[in-house]
Amino acid sequence: MSFAEQLTRLQVFLDADELHDEALDYVAAHGYLTALSICSEQVPDREWIDALFAEEPHYASEAQRAEIESTLVGLKAHIARQLASDEEFELPCELDLGDDPDDSELRGWCIGFMEGVFLREAAWFETAEEEVSEMLLPIMVGSGLFDEQPEFSDIAADANLMDDMIVQIPEALTALYLLCNAPDEKPAILKPRHH
Repeated sequence: MSFAEQLTRLQVFLDADELHDEALDYVAAHGYLTALSICSEQVPDREWIDALFAEEPHYASEAQRAEIESTLVGLKAHIARQLASDEEFELPCELDLGDDPDDSELRGWCIGFMEGVFLREAAWFETAEEEVSEMLLPIMVGSGLFDEQPEFSDIAADANLMDDMIVQIPEALTALYLLCNAPDEKPAILKPRHH
């Protein structure tokens, strides 16, 4: 079975209604695996797989479990290779929150990404808290998880500012990857911004 076919089967499995309410769907899982691929601390496969599903899914068989888990591990490796390459990172959804952000795939992707960050929060912020926070900002805004906080509600209220931030997500991911995995090479977008 090709990797594309495996991903299709994984997508069907993750998007099914039978999974736990807190389990991540395919797009959210992609965001989650992207965060895990960037994080400087490796999270054991068993731990992140269990956290992704929230509770043990009802697999049809041991073979299905093995296939789903190995495809998740394969997707994580694929994302890591994509991040390490020079090409712009492609998200599995449009870079757009649409008219109803809560229903958009991008919001799901951003929430999944933040779930991945929360799994090893200390590791994300231990070396360059300010830079990491700045680069995570577009994803945090996209996730809607922080809208209660004044600085986030101000951004959320400004549609143009929201759009400007959302389109920065791919380059923010590349910069985060470089910062967390090749700290000697400071990415270009870390140059001080003149306000």
